[in-house]
Amino acid sequence: MAEASYPDDLKYHEEHDWARVEGEQATFGVTWYAQDALGEVVFFDPPEIGAHVTKDQSYAEVESVKAVSDVFAPLSGEVVAVNEILAESPEKINEDPYGEGWLVRVKLSDPSELDSLLDADAYERLLEVGA
Repeated sequence: MAEASYPDDLKYHEEHDWARVEGEQATFGVTWYAQDALGEVVFFDPPEIGAHVTKDQSYAEVESVKAVSDVFAPLSGEVVAVNEILAESPEKINEDPYGEGWLVRVKLSDPSELDSLLDADAYERLLEVGA
């Protein structure tokens, strides 16, 4: 499993998801905290390419040996890519949640939503108070 970390170049959603924004697109994934709470991930059920995801709404499921959990969209937009590696190797979510364990890429429909996300320091404070 990856070491606990919360990279400064990401924005965080209080449901333990992250977004890496690059221009008009964003890559989404789950935080180290989320994958740690889930335990060993055994399956990722992604949305279809072309599907629209809405900020704060569930867009996928991650199944672990403990439970099936919804994944929440930190921002709204259209899914333009799904991490195909996870079909064969869902454990990448545990091993590298900010790298090879990314979930989807989305073309943003409302970039102003970014203002409502947390930076790394604010997200870590959220965890400290018992998210």
